[in-house]
Amino acid sequence: MKAAKAAVPVAGKRDLGKRILGKWQLYVFLLIPVIYIILFSYVPMLGIQLAFKKFNARLGIWGSPWVGLDQFVKFFTSYQFGRVIKNTLTISFYGLFAGFPLPIMLALVLNSIRSNRYKKFVQTVTYLPYFISLVVMVGILTQMLNPRIGLLANLYGLLNGREVPDLMSNPNAFPHIYVWSGVWQSIGYNSIIYIAALSGVDTELHEAAEVDGASRFQRVIHVDLPAILPTAAIMLILNAGHIMNIGFDKPYLMQNPLNLSSSEVISTYVYKVGIASSTNDFSYATAIDLFNSSINMVLITVVNFFSKKLGGSSLF
Repeated sequence: MKAAKAAVPVAGKRDLGKRILGKWQLYVFLLIPVIYIILFSYVPMLGIQLAFKKFNARLGIWGSPWVGLDQFVKFFTSYQFGRVIKNTLTISFYGLFAGFPLPIMLALVLNSIRSNRYKKFVQTVTYLPYFISLVVMVGILTQMLNPRIGLLANLYGLLNGREVPDLMSNPNAFPHIYVWSGVWQSIGYNSIIYIAALSGVDTELHEAAEVDGASRFQRVIHVDLPAILPTAAIMLILNAGHIMNIGFDKPYLMQNPLNLSSSEVISTYVYKVGIASSTNDFSYATAIDLFNSSINMVLITVVNFFSKKLGGSSLF
C-alpha cells in the first residue's frame, strides 16, 4: 500500500511534465512576462536596502555603511513631513470622494439611455480626454486659467468688469483644480468597467421589475446598482492602495513657487531630495518612498479586510 501511494505523486509529476512538453510553445510565451516581472519588479527590490544605509557612490549599494532607521527618523523630524503628508492625503481623499462615485453614476446613466446614437456620442465625448497627455492637460489648464489672456479671465472680465485672480498661483485653489481636472479627464474611461458589468445584468430582472410597476429610476436603484456593487468594491480596494501615491507628473507640472505650500506631495518631494537637489540623497529618498509604499500596503489590506467582512468582495 505504501509503495502504491508513493507511486501516485510520481505518476502525477510525469503527467504534468508531458502536458508541459506537449504545449511548450505556450510556456515559452509565458516566460516573457515572467522574466519581465522578475527583472523590473523583483530585482530592483534589492535597492530597498538603501533606505537603511548612508549611500556612498564610491562604495556602492553593498559597501555603503548601515545606519538603520536614521533616514526614517530624519524624515519624521523634518519640517517638510507634516506638509507633504497633509497635502498628499488631502488631494488623495478629495480625489477619491469626488472621482470614485462619478464613473458609477455615468455608467448607470449611459446604461439607461435607449438611443444608441446619443449613447455613443456621450461615450466618445467622455472617453477622449483620457487620451490627452498630462503635459498637454496642464498646458490647457495654464492657458485657460491665465489671468490675462485665458478663457476664464475673458469671461470673468466680461461679466464682472474686473480682472480674475491667478488661480494657478493660489494654494487654496490647487487641490480643486488638480482633482476636478483629473475627474474630467478620467470619468469616461473609468466608467468602462462598470458599463461592462452592467452589460451582464439579466434582462429578465428588468422585465420582471417593469411588470411589477417599477419605474426606470427604481430599476436602476434595485437592479443595476446591486449588480455592480462587487465591481465597485474591488475598484475601491485598488484605489485605497494608491491613497499615498497620487503620481508625480501632474503635481510637478502644476507646481510654482506660489502654490508650493499646497502642491508639494510625497512624490515630488522624493524627486527633489533624491535627484533634483545638489546633494542627491538617494538613501533619504528611498526611505521616504519605502514609508509611502508601506502605508499603501497597510491601507489596501485594511480596506480589503472590511470589504470582505461587509460585502464578501475582496482581492485576497
